[in-house]
Amino acid sequence: MFLICILKIVLMIKDFFKQVRILDGGMGQELLARGLEINGTLWSANALLKEQYHQLVLNTHLDFIKAGAEVIVTTTFSTKRVRLKENNLENKFEYLNQKAGQIAQQAKKVYPNILVAGGLPPQNLVYEADLRNHKEIKNNFFDQAKLLNPFVDFFYLDVLSSIDEFKLAIDSIKTFNKPYLLGAHISEGTRLPSGEKISDIIKTIEHGNLMGLMLSCISPENYESNVEEIKRLGVPFGFKLNGFKLTNPKSGYTENYSKSKSGNPNEFLGKRTDLTPKKFYEFAKKFKQAGATILGGCCETGPDHIKEMSKLK
Repeated sequence: MFLICILKIVLMIKDFFKQVRILDGGMGQELLARGLEINGTLWSANALLKEQYHQLVLNTHLDFIKAGAEVIVTTTFSTKRVRLKENNLENKFEYLNQKAGQIAQQAKKVYPNILVAGGLPPQNLVYEADLRNHKEIKNNFFDQAKLLNPFVDFFYLDVLSSIDEFKLAIDSIKTFNKPYLLGAHISEGTRLPSGEKISDIIKTIEHGNLMGLMLSCISPENYESNVEEIKRLGVPFGFKLNGFKLTNPKSGYTENYSKSKSGNPNEFLGKRTDLTPKKFYEFAKKFKQAGATILGGCCETGPDHIKEMSKLK
């Protein structure tokens, strides 16, 4: 009986995005806007490292939920081994990932009907394909997923840039038997940073508990350029739109970030001033009319953007 109940829950979550759902916005940039101090290249992970910011993380989750988010993503984009290692904090890997899950669960205790997505980010570079040894990449995904698994309803493969990364991430989470949502990144044009097609994510990978496919941390204009292709894939689809001016700086995101003086991606990506909550709503409305059911924000979209977009429910 217990196994039957678990199976029913998995199937219910797997079908979650077959109707319009609202996701949260960009936690990392929102935390910086709310006063999180920069610490090396930790970005949002610093809010987990320092206890003084734990309430800030919880309050930000809660504010996104109050704004209409039905899904929150764990604050784990920068708690991967590579990022912690470059900050001499690899010994905090378990603590930081578990703390992110615990805080997300605190938010769920207040709002039991929301879902918690375990964010599994690119395990090395951002907006660039991971060309490392496949075993190392897969192990990196598995180690992070194992820590998040007790706290999350499903996994979100967050802003990945190549077919190999998707395959390895999916293989790494099979043992947990949880649904997963794909988040593919396109900096510009109609191809992943690896040069591969979006359609290959669906056509070349054997999927089991797939919930849907999003284009993640993408500009509204670039999403619009790709919407016809993802409409044809036969799975629930949508977006997490960002408010950066660009996502493909010369010499790459990672190199620019490591050299930045402020530790804030806005320094070299720029922040749009035209993407107001109302403008964000207008983009989301157009994309919903084109069939999108997964509606969310990414970097530089806050609770006000999500509140406006939630009117589309």
